[in-house]
Amino acid sequence: MFLRLLHISRPVLWVNTLGPAVVGMWLAGDLWRWEVLPVLLWLTLPFNLLIYGTNDVFDQETDAKNPRKGTLEGARIRPEEVRPIWRSVLLTNLPFLAYFLLFVPPAAVLWMLLYAGLFVGYSAPPLRFKARPYLDSLSNAAYAFPLVFTPLALGEPVVWPAALGLMAWSAAKHTFDAVQDIAEDQRAGIVTTAVRLGSRGVVLWSGLWWALATLGFAVVSLPVALVNAAIAGALLYALHRDPKPRTGHRLYRYSIAFPYVAGTVAGVLLVAALSLGAYP
Repeated sequence: MFLRLLHISRPVLWVNTLGPAVVGMWLAGDLWRWEVLPVLLWLTLPFNLLIYGTNDVFDQETDAKNPRKGTLEGARIRPEEVRPIWRSVLLTNLPFLAYFLLFVPPAAVLWMLLYAGLFVGYSAPPLRFKARPYLDSLSNAAYAFPLVFTPLALGEPVVWPAALGLMAWSAAKHTFDAVQDIAEDQRAGIVTTAVRLGSRGVVLWSGLWWALATLGFAVVSLPVALVNAAIAGALLYALHRDPKPRTGHRLYRYSIAFPYVAGTVAGVLLVAALSLGAYP
């Protein structure tokens, strides 16, 4: 059962929750602080099970027709798995909620609750942002919230250019990745931003948000901004040349690598600066 829950939580995507929290700690001025450990543990299996377990429960009909599901890119659950998934989500997340309410500053807890709420609202009715064009993309700005609540949890100020830049980056990436699902979403009657704009429109939409992200990153680190611009530009150019869902699927592997590459560059630079005493 544990391996099944692990699959549902999509470990290949844990970087999207863990990475911003670690960078948030480094931006707060520390290579490591033990106070951040509960936050990092929560952002592994528990929180990702909350995100993707909820998504899989409410997307069973469309997932059954999606060839990407049932692979490393996402699980395809059975109806009898719904109750065990909900039970596991509660059992893994409620202890962390209790801890945060008792020991973490209220401002950080509020951002954590908003973080969780937006992801649940993305998949679950009545909000179900994933079926609401533009809101599906904008709600994914929540991926950047660890850059806000991690320093707040440590009693440190938030580096807002980095946080806002990552919010814009997340909105862009969500819509770019949704291009590959346009046909399946259309058949299911789901109107996402990618469905509404089409592949060519996504190039402009995601390009705008990635440009804003690059500006935000440039305030903090010019090398990170340049790496972000180069990767985003390459992905957008490839989709522009062949604006079809199959191109989105082909590019998805590179999109998954995007946060690993850009995050590694940011991390190396931050760790070097901290080690040399140049930051903060």
